[in-house]
Amino acid sequence: MKIIDLRSDTVTHPTEEMRRAMYEAKVGDDVYGEDPTVNALEELAARMMKKEAALFTASGTMSNLLAVLSQTKRGDEIIVGSEAHMLWYEVGGASALGGVVLRTVPNKPDGRIDLAGIESAIRGKNIHFPQTTLLCLENTHNRCGGAVLTPEYTAAAARLAHQHGLRVHLDGARIFNAAVALGVPASELVKEADSVAFCLSKGLSAPVGSLLCGTRDFVNSARKWRKMIGGGMRQAGIIAAAGIVALKTMIERLAEDRENARRLAHGLSRIPGIIMPRYEVATNIVMFEINRAVPGLEFLRQAEARGVKLSHRGGQQFRAVTHRMVSAADIDEALS
Repeated sequence: MKIIDLRSDTVTHPTEEMRRAMYEAKVGDDVYGEDPTVNALEELAARMMKKEAALFTASGTMSNLLAVLSQTKRGDEIIVGSEAHMLWYEVGGASALGGVVLRTVPNKPDGRIDLAGIESAIRGKNIHFPQTTLLCLENTHNRCGGAVLTPEYTAAAARLAHQHGLRVHLDGARIFNAAVALGVPASELVKEADSVAFCLSKGLSAPVGSLLCGTRDFVNSARKWRKMIGGGMRQAGIIAAAGIVALKTMIERLAEDRENARRLAHGLSRIPGIIMPRYEVATNIVMFEINRAVPGLEFLRQAEARGVKLSHRGGQQFRAVTHRMVSAADIDEALS
């Protein structure tokens, strides 16, 4: 039976061009800084984000953790959205390993955090308070249905944070999806951020990896933290090679995933018993609910039995993510 896997864009397989590049990759010891392919990937990523330097990491979770470790100290407080991936899905690493407190401010349905809410969450100087040192934003926003933050909003939030002495980290796991949706370079979406992380292994279809970008001093600090937590890789050019192909060949096609997501959302909205959010699908993530006629887990089981895999968000809530391995015809079949 054919499987239409809409659980996540992380299920994408590398392209044939990526596989060839991995096979032919020139390698060295990356911990010594001697892997030419890793170095080339990091230079390319930094250039694309218009940052001074970049660091190749194993995952977006690792990149976000390194961003916190490199820009805070134990006992600090960081501000995140109430629906942030860093809060929900990264195993509490910032607190467990970084010793920082996560202060939440509500996310709006479009992924933004109210600027007044950010400002009111920043601690004043008081012996009783932790020091607020970092603001974390997310673009696109996973739990807000792939919502996109505009360059104007991100710049305003970053300026506010900087006025109060905070640094700004952008979790840009799917930043290129946002860039394609808005029709702007990704660098415009991260211009005011002190650091940004993005994934190669989601819609860009590379098998593994993330890049963390910022100033040279920041990246040097993150590189040392990466070694401490066991993320120093040796002949990592084998996987970095796929990342180079991803950045050079896979960005523009993300528009297809966006169109397929909208096709899916439109079709779902016409099925009795399925409840769709009121906002328009922005990128490649579709959120929906089902009514109480069928328990959520039973719906999930029956969908998979018919060849459609979805992410279960708990209760009656589901997520579907479009990607390179799902065509418009697959969307129609899934709806059927």
